[in-house]
Amino acid sequence: MDWMERYQARIVSPEDAVRQIKSGQRLFLTGNCSVPQKILAALVEYAPQLENVEICQALSVGPADYVAPEMKGHLQVNTMFISANVRKAVQDGRADFTPVLLSEFTLLFKNKVIPIDVALIHVSPPDEHGFCSLGVEVGLTKSPAESAKIIIAEVNQQMPRTLGDSFIHLSRINYLVPVDYDLPEMAMQGEGSSEILDTIAKYIADLIPDGATMQMGIGEIPNAVLKYLYEKKDLGVHSELFSDGVIDLVEAGVLTNARKSIHIGKIIAGFILGSRRLYEWVDDNPLIELHPTEYVNDPFVISQNDRMVAINSAIEVDLTGQVCADSIGTKLYSGVGGQLDFIYGASRSKGGVPIIALPSVAKNFSRIVSTLKPGAGVVTSRNHVRFIVTEYGVADLYGKSIRQRAKALIKIAHPQFQDDLTVQARALNYI
Repeated sequence: MDWMERYQARIVSPEDAVRQIKSGQRLFLTGNCSVPQKILAALVEYAPQLENVEICQALSVGPADYVAPEMKGHLQVNTMFISANVRKAVQDGRADFTPVLLSEFTLLFKNKVIPIDVALIHVSPPDEHGFCSLGVEVGLTKSPAESAKIIIAEVNQQMPRTLGDSFIHLSRINYLVPVDYDLPEMAMQGEGSSEILDTIAKYIADLIPDGATMQMGIGEIPNAVLKYLYEKKDLGVHSELFSDGVIDLVEAGVLTNARKSIHIGKIIAGFILGSRRLYEWVDDNPLIELHPTEYVNDPFVISQNDRMVAINSAIEVDLTGQVCADSIGTKLYSGVGGQLDFIYGASRSKGGVPIIALPSVAKNFSRIVSTLKPGAGVVTSRNHVRFIVTEYGVADLYGKSIRQRAKALIKIAHPQFQDDLTVQARALNYI
C-alpha cells in the first residue's frame, strides 16, 4: 500500500475523529493561528460524553468554547501561556496555568514530563512524498505531536507549506480530517497611541546596528520598529515568531540575513502570526525556515548570532530593573513566553542588544514603579535586564548600581510621576 492509499484509508469526519478520545486522556492542542477548528468544534459537541480530559496548549487564536463553564468535569484546559481567549477561565480558576519558558515548553511533552495521549494538529496537504507541513505553527507543535500516542490532523487546503524542520509524514498521522477554510488572521495588538509607539520605535531603531539579527516579541512595539529600519543594512531574523512587517523589509533589500552568524541567508522562526498576505508569502518560500521552539528559543543557539537584538514588552518595571510581563499583581495575565530566552541569548551575543520596551503610562498609572505590585511575576530579573525604553528615552542598566538604575529609570518615566518616584526611591534608600 503506497502513501496515497494510506492517506485515503485514514480519512474520517471530525465527529469520528474525536470519538477516538477517551475519558481521562491528555490532549495536546496546536495553537496560534493553527487551531484545528473543525476538530475542536466536534470535540466540544462530544465533550458531555467525556470525563476529565485535559487539553494542554500555549497561545491559541479564535473561539474558546472548550473552556466554557459547562465544560467543567469534561474538558480541563492546562495552558502554558495565557492567551486572551482563555484568560478569564484561568483567572476564574476554571482552567490551569503551568509556567514554563517557551524554550522548554515542548520539552515537557518530548521528555514525558507531561505525557500526551492524543495530539490535535493542523497541516498542509501532503507532497508527492507523503510529507505534510505543519504550516504556520511548527515551533510549539512538532515535538509534542511526535510524542503523542495518537495524532489527529486537519489537512487544510489553505495551510501554507512552510519549510525547515517543519514536516510530518502521513505514516505518523492516525486520523486525517480534510478541510478547506481560511486561517485566522491576527493583527498585532495596540499598546498605546501611535505617537507614543512611534517614539519608542525610533529609540529602539537607533539601538539596532547594521548587520543585526532581530527577535520580535508579540505586540505593536516590536512591529512598529520595523518601519524605522529602512536605512539599515543586511538585517536578519531569528525569532520565535514574525508578522507581516518583515515582507516589506525583505522586498526593500534591508532584511537580507547575509550577515547572520548561523543560518546565513535564512529567516528562522517557530511560528507566524499575521494576514493572508503573510501566509501566501511564506508558502514554499525557501527564504523562511520554521523549527521547533526548543531550538529557536534556546538561549545558547540565540547567542551564536552576533549583534542579536531582542525586543520585548512588559507590564511594569521597578526601579531595580525587575521586569514583570506575565501578571498584574496576583492576577495571571499571559506568560513568560520567549522573553527571557531572547533577553538572555542577546545578552550573551557578541554586540547583542537586549531591549524591554513599554509605554510609560497605562490607564493613568506609571509603568515605571518603585516596587512591583504584590504578587507580580518577575519574568526578566534585575540580573538579566539591560536596555529599558519608553517614549521618554533609553535607560541602559547593564553594570549599573541600584542607585544608578533608579535615577536612569526615573528619567524615562512619565514626567507627572517622576517626583513621586524620586520620593519613593529615597524612602527605599535607592538614591
